[in-house]
Amino acid sequence: MSKYIKIALSIGCSIVLFSSCEKFLDTPPQGKYTEDTYPYPEGGTPYDRFIFAAYNDLRSYNVHVDGFVNATSIRSDDADKGSTASDGGADVISMDNFPVLATSGRANALWLGYFGLVNQTNRAMYQIDSISKEGQDEQLKIQATAEARFLRGYSYFMLVRLFGRVPKFETWSSDPATQNNIPQSSAAEIYTFVEEDLKFAAQNLPDTWDSKFIGRATKGAANGLLAKVYITQKKWQQAYDAANTVKSSGLYDLSQNYADIFSEKGENGRESIFEIQGTASPDETTKNGIQYANLQGVRGAGNWNLGWGWNTPSAALEAAYEAGDPRKARTILYSSVAGKTNVSMYNEPMPVYPADVPNPMYNHKVLSDPAMRNSISRGSWWMNIRILRYADVVLMLAESANELGKTDEARTLLNSVRERARRGAAAGVLPDVTDTDQAALRNKIRHERRIELAMEHDRFFDLVRWGTAQTALHAAGKTNFQNSRDVLLPIPQTQIDLTKGVLTQNPGY
Repeated sequence: MSKYIKIALSIGCSIVLFSSCEKFLDTPPQGKYTEDTYPYPEGGTPYDRFIFAAYNDLRSYNVHVDGFVNATSIRSDDADKGSTASDGGADVISMDNFPVLATSGRANALWLGYFGLVNQTNRAMYQIDSISKEGQDEQLKIQATAEARFLRGYSYFMLVRLFGRVPKFETWSSDPATQNNIPQSSAAEIYTFVEEDLKFAAQNLPDTWDSKFIGRATKGAANGLLAKVYITQKKWQQAYDAANTVKSSGLYDLSQNYADIFSEKGENGRESIFEIQGTASPDETTKNGIQYANLQGVRGAGNWNLGWGWNTPSAALEAAYEAGDPRKARTILYSSVAGKTNVSMYNEPMPVYPADVPNPMYNHKVLSDPAMRNSISRGSWWMNIRILRYADVVLMLAESANELGKTDEARTLLNSVRERARRGAAAGVLPDVTDTDQAALRNKIRHERRIELAMEHDRFFDLVRWGTAQTALHAAGKTNFQNSRDVLLPIPQTQIDLTKGVLTQNPGY
């Protein structure tokens, strides 16, 4: 609880409490600020106020909650829709079983959410550039622009992986209607745009921020995300270089216990490279948080009325773990069954399936501390979202090294992740990989990514970039999936109609 008290009381103008930031800045009498005298906390910049809205959008329902969970996790072989059979209706069921319709509300919400974030970043850059250079620190202006470009690069990386061809908006317009005349750019053009944004960010962002600015983009976040952009395109050398830059910084490591990473006490730890920040209090249970954990919380009664029960681990994921892997217990939260009481990581007896809850398994990584549930709310809106962890970067470095023929290095990197995972486990659990063959090692690295990052929104995109999506999804029972159509979401019909046909539909829809 002390972490949340610290955030709430002393974070000043950090991105965690945007509304409170406004109150903090508005404390002196109104109407007396100029562009040169607008106050900002020590260690911040006069441009902070322009990018807060963009950071705030990261917590948006349309950016990192409903559509995000559906498109990145429920579409994969690691998760099912969950809840009751009819909950969510055809719109959500189609995310699980395919095809997603062009009229999908979730697809349209994702389009609006990420393009809304793009608009916020472009607006922030317009505002940053509008301040007279006289008397201003030019390097701080460049740094603020780098933050905005990091967020724009992240937004477009999500958009191109979700939809493929999308319109490219490089500048802000005060008239949103003008954007309806912009046709789609090719996926290759969007990837180039993303690379340019992230390279600029990597060059100009700081290595770290003061603790009061927890959650702001860093050089490591830009390079780590850039590695993922490169690896998605099979640009192995560039991916290797970007990931190795993160590793060589010495700012991140695998010292955190795996079971702790996803708890409140594990937020923003040594493995954290980029997290979406949320917080809550008994007085403000949702305003400064994210509905992410609530969407996936156990769908029960009383103390177990934690959420919607969506995004449940699949039987295919359950079967993929090696014997004794401690990560399984931290990822899959088992309901109790007749004759057997299962418990959560907090030693709480679980409700009984199917009598008390509709699903046999839930996502354990989003289960919050019961003390906070009892003192704040059962919605758990304070839970952060881990967007990029160091283990992810290590495995990207291993994968790119292996593709470049550096099998010994790749194996050592892979084993470093397995060593952390088996700490405290019984002897013989998760032994080191000894393969020297490139193809065999490739399969081991892919398996490790699945297990290490389970339920963390990379699996579907990994399957697509590996070219194994149809095989894996059919094996998991999602036999409606077609490579020729379902690797991308449909362009929302609402957006095609708004542009009067300037936007065109993806193949197969």
